[in-house]
Amino acid sequence: MIPRIARWLPTAYLFALDVAASAAVVAVYLEFAALRSASVPLWLGYALAVLIGLPLAVRRKWPLAAFGVVLVAQSTATTLSITLEPFTPTAFALYMVAALLPRERATTALVCTLALSTATIFIGEAWPDNIGLAAFVVLLTSGAWALGRSTRVRREYAERTAAEQAARAVVDERMRIARELHDVVAHSLSLIAVKAGVANHVAAEQPEQAREALRVIETTGRSTLVEMRRLLGVLRADSPADLAPMPGLPDLPGLVQRASLAGVPVDLSVTGGELPEALGLTVFRIVQESVTNVVKHAAPARCSVAVDVGESAVRISVVDDGPGERVLTGGGGHGLIGMRERVAVYGGTFAAGPVGGGGFRVAAEVPFA
Repeated sequence: MIPRIARWLPTAYLFALDVAASAAVVAVYLEFAALRSASVPLWLGYALAVLIGLPLAVRRKWPLAAFGVVLVAQSTATTLSITLEPFTPTAFALYMVAALLPRERATTALVCTLALSTATIFIGEAWPDNIGLAAFVVLLTSGAWALGRSTRVRREYAERTAAEQAARAVVDERMRIARELHDVVAHSLSLIAVKAGVANHVAAEQPEQAREALRVIETTGRSTLVEMRRLLGVLRADSPADLAPMPGLPDLPGLVQRASLAGVPVDLSVTGGELPEALGLTVFRIVQESVTNVVKHAAPARCSVAVDVGESAVRISVVDDGPGERVLTGGGGHGLIGMRERVAVYGGTFAAGPVGGGGFRVAAEVPFA
């Protein structure tokens, strides 16, 4: 309700201004009619006053019709010498025609205004006063038309810019979804590949351990399908209510549990408060990619994950005790690049590399703003 009222208020304000201008024009022309009542019937003067002023109240809804009535009525009043006012109501209506209608119609309206106003001025005013008045009318109406056209050009430019920004946002969103799919598939397939290798290796001698590996594969495959459906649903969702929440800090224990099933025990520490959804997703994906690298290139190994939510930034640290060279030789591809890009979006810092005594460390600091 509140956004609807917010959209309605500017329109109501502009309509109120048009109504006020319409009332003022009617009042002025009623006075002109009273002053000329000796030579022009009073009823005719009053009728022309209403026809000149009243259409201005609806010039935004019916610009061409309002303009046509005002122009004809004011030209009639000028011909009858009811007033020699320089066609200000006509210019007021012409502005809206130029601002709202296509160039062809707007140009035709300008030509009709210049021709009819000049002709009626020469009929209703004596030489040489009609020259100066006609020149002033041409200047006033042409200026109003030019101002209306410039307003229309600015609006069209703003609309094109908004459309381009929307198109860029769609492309960025698709790229984000592609990165999410990469992270989901890479993490899950790494677990599945590790457990499949274990099952194949011990199937004959340790069938219980092989069955446990197969259960991990089944669970991981099902959860991956669910998350992939959720991500792909973003492309087809009609409203935000159709979208499931993206993973965040509360989902880290489940991620750690799946890594442990793949042979990488993980110590998880999360301190601090909550995070916005987008930032929580970024933290989750960084931890997911880091743990996936450990599963792919260092298992069996121990890993510690620390997430500290501070007052102005969140700090992520993932350290393992596996061979230090394994990420440099096998994991220096899109995983590290993707993590670095996620951190760079927020203007944060990212570092990854071997640690002394063996192992590998991923560290990131992501500011809130």
